[in-house]
Amino acid sequence: MPHADLVFTGGPVFTANTVRSRTSAVAVSGGRIVAVGGDEVRDLVGPSTEVVDLTGRMLLPGFQDAHVHPVWGGLDMLRCDLSAYESAADYLDAVGRYALEHADDEWILGGGWGMSAFPGGTPTASLLDTVTGDRPAFLPNRDGHGAWVNSAALRRAGIDRDTPDPADGRIERYADGSPSGTLHEGAMALVNRLLPAEPAERMVEALLTGQRYLHSFGVTAWQDAIVGSYGDAGDPGPAYLAAAADGRLTGRVVGALWWDRTAGLEQIPFLVERREQYRAGRFAATSIKIMQDGVAENFTGSMLEPYFDGHGHPTDNSGISFVPPAVLNEAVPLLDAAGFQVHFHAIGDRAVRECLDAVEHAIARNGRSDHRHHIAHIQVVHPEDLSRFRELDVAANMQSLWATYEPQMVELTLPFFGPERSAWQYPFGDLLRAGAVLAAGSDWSVSTPDPMAAIHTAVNRKAAPGYEEGEYDPFYPEQAIDLATSLTAYTAGSAWVNHLDDLTGTVEVGKYADLVVLDRDPFAGPADQIGATRVLQTFVEGERVYAAS
Repeated sequence: MPHADLVFTGGPVFTANTVRSRTSAVAVSGGRIVAVGGDEVRDLVGPSTEVVDLTGRMLLPGFQDAHVHPVWGGLDMLRCDLSAYESAADYLDAVGRYALEHADDEWILGGGWGMSAFPGGTPTASLLDTVTGDRPAFLPNRDGHGAWVNSAALRRAGIDRDTPDPADGRIERYADGSPSGTLHEGAMALVNRLLPAEPAERMVEALLTGQRYLHSFGVTAWQDAIVGSYGDAGDPGPAYLAAAADGRLTGRVVGALWWDRTAGLEQIPFLVERREQYRAGRFAATSIKIMQDGVAENFTGSMLEPYFDGHGHPTDNSGISFVPPAVLNEAVPLLDAAGFQVHFHAIGDRAVRECLDAVEHAIARNGRSDHRHHIAHIQVVHPEDLSRFRELDVAANMQSLWATYEPQMVELTLPFFGPERSAWQYPFGDLLRAGAVLAAGSDWSVSTPDPMAAIHTAVNRKAAPGYEEGEYDPFYPEQAIDLATSLTAYTAGSAWVNHLDDLTGTVEVGKYADLVVLDRDPFAGPADQIGATRVLQTFVEGERVYAAS
C-alpha cells in the first residue's frame, strides 16, 4: 500500500463500532480510512504524510446532527440575533441597536429570545414598540413555535380583536380580546406571509455561515429538518443546490421536505418531484418532515390527557394534533410506499403515539422497509409506547440538551404537566433499555449545536458547564445514558438514520475520513466536565474544514 495522505496517532480513537470501540491510530488516503490500529498505520507514514499527533486527545467520527436548521440558524446570525441574551432588558437593547444599524430595512427581522424572560412566556407589542417605532418587527422565539411582533406588524397583518385564531395556532390576547403581541404556531403565518423574500445569494451566505458554525462543533453531516417554505426564512433547498453544485457544501446533508399541514394527500406527487429536483453532490432531500404537534410551553404539544392550570386542576386543553390522525394514517403509508423516510416532530405523548400508529399502519399496508422513520424531540412518551420504537423500527431522535431543569422547564412546563407526566420526559434510558435505535441532534437554532453539551446532559441530566441557568438537581437521573452510548447516538446512530452508515459514522477501513479531534479524552475526566470538551479540528474526507485558532 502507498504511503497515507494523513495519519492520526498518539491518542485514543473512539470508533463508535461496538465490535471494537477504541483503537490508537488511523491512516487516511484519498479521503477514506485505509488503516486502523497500531503498526499497520505507522508503516504507512511517508515523507509527504501529514501526521496529526493527538498527544492524548481523542479522535472520533464526525458528529452527525439528525435534526437541525443550519440555513435558518445562519440567517439568524446575519439578522438580529437574540440567542446570546437572557433578559427582557437585553433583548430590547439588542433590538434597538439593530434597528438603528439597519435603518433602511423595511422589516426588523431576527429572533432567538427565551420564553422564560417574559411573564407567561409571552412578550407584548407595546414593549417592542419602545425600540422599533413604526417599522414592523417579527421576531420568533428560540423554539420557532411563537413570534414576538410589534404594533406595526399587527396593523399590517390586519390582526385585531375580531381576528379568529387559526386552527393550528393561537393569538395571545388581552382580556378585551385585542392581540397582545405574541403569536403561537400557525398564527405566525398571519404576519410572516407578508415578509420580503430573502435574495438567493443571501440564503447561500446563510447556509455557509451555518455550515462553518456546525463544523466548529465537529458536525460533518446533518439532516435539515425543514426543507420547504415555512416560517420567516424561506426554503433552504435552492441554497443547498447552489452550494453543492460548486463544491462549497462540505457537510453531508439529508433534507426533510416540509409536509404542508394546510394541504393533504394531494401534495405527495409534488414531494416526489421535489425529491428528484433537490439532489446534488452531498445533498439529497429524501425525507419528509411532519410536524405533528407544537410545544408544551404554549400548550400546543399534543397530550393524551389535558394540561393542568398550574394549580393541579385539569383544563379543557390537551394541545393540537396538527395533522388529523385519520390523515396521518393515510399519508405515512403512501409516503412509505413512495420510498420516503418520515421525520416526525412529536413533543407530547399523544403526538408520539399518533406517529407510531401511523408507522404501524404503513407496515400493515406495505410490509417492513428500510426507510428508517424517526421521531424527533420525544419530550413526553407514555410508558406503554416505549417498546413500540423497537417493534416498529422507529428511531428515537434525541435533543438531549433539553433534558434538564432550567427556568423554562420549571416555570412553563412542570406545573402544567403534573408529577406523573413530568417523569415521562426525555426517557432516553428507558428507550435504550427497550432496544430503540438512538440518534441525536440539536434543533439549532432552537438551542446550541454543540454535541458535547448535549452529550453532557444525556449522561448527567444536568446542563453542561457554561450552559447552566441556575442551580438544579439532575433531571430524572434514572433516564441518563452512558457516555459511549451518547457518543454513538451522535455519530453512528444519526448516520444510520441518514442512510450514511455504509459511508460514515464509525472509524472503519473503507469509510470516509469524516473525523473530529477533541481537546481531551472525555472518558478520562470526571463526568461533570464532559461538556467542557471542545473541538480542535474537523475533517471531511480527510480535508480539514475547521481548526481552532
